[in-house]
Amino acid sequence: MNNKAVLIIDMLNDFVTGDLKCERAKHIIPNLKKLIEAARKHNISAVYCNDAHYPEDFEVVEKWGKHAVKGTKGAEVIPELKPSEKDYIVEKRTYSCFYETGLDPLLRSLYKGEGVKTVILGGLHTNICVRHTAAGAFFRGYKILIAKDGVEAFTKEDHEQGLKYLESVYNAKIKTVDEIIKEFG
Repeated sequence: MNNKAVLIIDMLNDFVTGDLKCERAKHIIPNLKKLIEAARKHNISAVYCNDAHYPEDFEVVEKWGKHAVKGTKGAEVIPELKPSEKDYIVEKRTYSCFYETGLDPLLRSLYKGEGVKTVILGGLHTNICVRHTAAGAFFRGYKILIAKDGVEAFTKEDHEQGLKYLESVYNAKIKTVDEIIKEFG
């Protein structure tokens, strides 16, 4: 069995409707909702990997400005994709969901200690946090599956370039949400 986990990356108020709004994000919400619901139905873990910055973080002060500050409304998952009590939440302070978080030990503990073998990535942004999370997964030996219609970036070019990079550098498989869900059953 190829144990899977769905990682939902940064589908937060600040990225969908707030300070760092990505206009293109609204198009992936229904697909991610479908993916999460199918994962839950098939007992596949859903892990929400969310920016939870301190006001002093480099990304806040130097790079992107104030966004997703821990404890604020902007750092909460959008209502349409609200985590259930069975889902996991991992807070991050950089682009990668693996860097200095508890994500890797969590994934390795799932499936009665057999661990996750494949991570399915969805969310924002294809060329930034999805890319850096894929790097972390690749370096730790996970297989990577990207929900092509469940990730997005600020521009079409950034999105497409991000997908090409993920496929060529991290051997990520790029599939639609419907194709991924078919593999669940």
